[in-house]
Amino acid sequence: MNLESRLQQTKKASLSLQNLKETQRQKALEALALKLLEQAPKIIAENKKDLVLAQELQLSPALIDRLTISEKSLEGMAQAIREIAAFPPVVNVIESQSTRPDGLVIEKERIPIGVIAMIFESRPNVVIDCAALAIKSGNAMVLKGGKEAHHSNRALFEVVQLAAQNFYAPEAITLIESREEVDVLLKMNRWIDLVVPRGGEKLIRHVKSMASMPVVAHDQGLCHMYLHHDAHDALKLVLNAKVQRPGVCNALETLLVHEDYPSHELDAMVAELSRRQVEIYACPKALKIFPKLKPAVESTWSTEWLDLKLNLKIVQDENEAVTHIQRYGSHHTEAVISQSASVVDLFRSQIDASCIVINASTRFNDGGQLGLGAELGISTSKLHAYGPMGAREMTTTRFIVKGSGHIRG
Repeated sequence: MNLESRLQQTKKASLSLQNLKETQRQKALEALALKLLEQAPKIIAENKKDLVLAQELQLSPALIDRLTISEKSLEGMAQAIREIAAFPPVVNVIESQSTRPDGLVIEKERIPIGVIAMIFESRPNVVIDCAALAIKSGNAMVLKGGKEAHHSNRALFEVVQLAAQNFYAPEAITLIESREEVDVLLKMNRWIDLVVPRGGEKLIRHVKSMASMPVVAHDQGLCHMYLHHDAHDALKLVLNAKVQRPGVCNALETLLVHEDYPSHELDAMVAELSRRQVEIYACPKALKIFPKLKPAVESTWSTEWLDLKLNLKIVQDENEAVTHIQRYGSHHTEAVISQSASVVDLFRSQIDASCIVINASTRFNDGGQLGLGAELGISTSKLHAYGPMGAREMTTTRFIVKGSGHIRG
């Protein structure tokens, strides 16, 4: 069957998801969680095939970390599915209602977007996250993962298909595996209502240039953290933001430090980062203090490392930090560590990002951490969503007008 025929099937099958009652959605999600755990041995075995190939191709440790599926991560996926099931309904809900003086009733109803195409790299868990969010939001999904996760994506997709039985048409969630089909898919605006690219800059740029349907981009995470001179507990925040999982989009990439930040604390921070194998690229001011660090160049500040690498810049004050972020930020996650209300207010008013983090790690800009259960991705666009996209962010609204023979005068 060619791609267009498959997409036609998906569009038709979307009605079976859209029309589910909320109790049916909950049962379908519970079935998905159970099947995921039942199939754990097979999923892990298939994932090992991808990991072997990743080692042979000498992919970075950070990329391999994103690729790895374990029993613990599968349990986490199942828990996220159950959390999504327990959330209040997000579709077929009347959000507001008013009655005009002539008795005409105006309602605003929340409905699915329709068919969403998700093009992603490296992270096979996206298959399960998208399926769970699709069931909750009533959207059909077309999934295209990266070749480095081919076996894992296929195994997880088969779980989704098994769990669909008796609840909705399995064609409502489909997987395409050919890279050549992507450009064809991007021209199929008759069957696809929205495309979401989630990956590197090259992927995002390509999808934006080729898509014939609306695009919500989940772009690179050039995440910054500014340490004001009064910052507290900065070391643990920097370590968590950079070292815990350096290969994810909400990991810290550039550390901006006020020139009056305590020198002994900065010394200890650089020493600890180096001890943890973090490669630091420093501005001229920082190099005078730490001559053994690597010199930063212009391209350094706009590089998403996704690795144990970090940019370090000493700034005169919070205004210079804000100016730097305004120039190099990617509208993803920006953190300010300060006890000063005026400094925090400056960041909130002058920084344009999907998430402003105050006195905490950048790692909290995540659908699960922010109470969404899971996420389609983190939107760096402003239309249709900004930040993590959960089930509600995968919906839109329409008006329902109820009359009793009303005509317009």
